[in-house]
Amino acid sequence: MKNILQIILITIISLTVISCSSSDDSKTTTTSSVSFVAVGTSGTLLTSSDGTSWTSRTSGTSNGLQRVIYANSTFVTVGDSGTILTSLDGISWTSRTSGTTNTLYGITYGNSTFVTVGNSGTILTSSDGTTWTSRTSGTTNDLWGDNYINSIFVAVGDSGTILTSSDGTSWDNRTSGTSNGLQRVIYANSDFIVVGDAGIILRSSDGTSWATLTPLTTANIYGSYYVNSSFVMVGESGTIITSLNDGSDWDNRTSGTTNRLYKVTYGNSTFVTVGLSGTVLTSLDGTTWTSRTSGTTETLHGIAYKE
Repeated sequence: MKNILQIILITIISLTVISCSSSDDSKTTTTSSVSFVAVGTSGTLLTSSDGTSWTSRTSGTSNGLQRVIYANSTFVTVGDSGTILTSLDGISWTSRTSGTTNTLYGITYGNSTFVTVGNSGTILTSSDGTTWTSRTSGTTNDLWGDNYINSIFVAVGDSGTILTSSDGTSWDNRTSGTSNGLQRVIYANSDFIVVGDAGIILRSSDGTSWATLTPLTTANIYGSYYVNSSFVMVGESGTIITSLNDGSDWDNRTSGTTNRLYKVTYGNSTFVTVGLSGTVLTSLDGTTWTSRTSGTTETLHGIAYKE
């Protein structure tokens, strides 16, 4: 009887150990959550939890992807030939019907509305990222970027084009005072700031009247971001220009690359910029930048952070 009890006890202990080991294994293999999503040519789609280590995901398209945002609990990316994809987790993506074959270069969200812009003045809107409606922009110029700022949609593009809208549906053409291509619009210190080709910088207090500021560089600027009193601007030939004191002083930073940088974002206390040939750089302070392995040589055009 004693031997039988010993056998039973040993069996119970063994099963308990196996159960605990299985539980520990499941914890170590849990997939990290997606915080950053980067997109690029040939349908390239990468995700990261920290901006440092990147994982390739299946986008389901070979079309180039130009821009990505996270808003309304949804990732939305847009690109060549009217491509629009959406995802709830950044891993599994669904193709949506845009109703256009024009390339889409920018996307933003505000006033419960997604707005994407692109070639030949294309503007589409959606309440959910799934169903899209074409809008009249009033221009045939290519639109490179848009943003929702201070209750106003602002779209910018070729030949100094600036459009504004209160609802994303009806648009007004504004006088920019420049014929340079305009790439990106942000909001900082109660001002609208637009950057673009040949280092052009425009400022406006209301989105309607625009003034040209002294350029910080002659390089084309493709991306800009403002957070915690810090500006970061990125562009051609690895250009990174920053101000860490609300624009009072500006410095050129060493990026460590001559590749073109297209977009920059901030999240997880980290600046992340992406660009040509799979370039990914990160910085904790906007001053010192570190190259990261993206796992691709495709050009990365856009990056977003999930708040």
